[in-house]
Amino acid sequence: MLRETFSWRGRAVRWEQLGSGPAVVFCHGTPWSSELWRPYAEGLAADYTVYLWDMPGYGKSSKHAEHPVSLDVQGELFADLLAHWELQSPHVVAHDYGGAVALRAHLLHQAAFASLALVDVVALAPWGSDFFRLVGENAEVFSAVPPAIHEGVVRSYIAGASHAGLTARDLESLVSPWRGAEGQAAFYRQIAQADQRYTDEVEPLYAEIQSPVLVVWGQQDEWIPVDRAHRLAAIIPGAKTQVVEGAGHLIQLDQPAVLATCLTRWLGEQS
Repeated sequence: MLRETFSWRGRAVRWEQLGSGPAVVFCHGTPWSSELWRPYAEGLAADYTVYLWDMPGYGKSSKHAEHPVSLDVQGELFADLLAHWELQSPHVVAHDYGGAVALRAHLLHQAAFASLALVDVVALAPWGSDFFRLVGENAEVFSAVPPAIHEGVVRSYIAGASHAGLTARDLESLVSPWRGAEGQAAFYRQIAQADQRYTDEVEPLYAEIQSPVLVVWGQQDEWIPVDRAHRLAAIIPGAKTQVVEGAGHLIQLDQPAVLATCLTRWLGEQS
């Protein structure tokens, strides 16, 4: 459903624009895509110009093996994508890896934000599960496992991100991009290239952020524990915090009404 393409250093970055009004850009994380944010984007499109995009290596964007998909690359790309859209200072809503991507774009590549909502984001050390480390050490082995075993791994991994439990439809939507030879290789490639040094590099700069920041977290997030929300908000000047009960890492699906209300209120206060 992402109708437009931005070409960047051989990569095809798929994106879409909806609605009209002040600009809001959504950033997804891993192993997700912009589809996780689509219902929120469609809801906000009556009052905002909303941008959805898939990082290279994810969703509908290109997944070429020779192209790195690490956080340093994604952060630089995001800054260039904002310039391509001619957005001077959009509101940004970021989840998971998307938080690190947005923070790097802002702090290292001079991307200006009107506000920044950080939702269960990768931002503070330590991060990266035992599974990440295992894949990082054996990426080629994982890429070569039979498709049925790979699908079982992906399903189990993704299901663990939800506290409330995923519907069959939601689980299928999240798993489907990682099927097939290209999808399977891309799934393990992005995990193997996960490196904490890319957040370590910008973590000392968080205290310099001047844009309004909201930190939103699922109380039952087992991927990135909720203590990170309080630590992050304590570092960023003036940051506000909202912890959502009954939500895990996939807060968009666990507590959609609460998150939608939170983001709508936040954006309304900033506009």
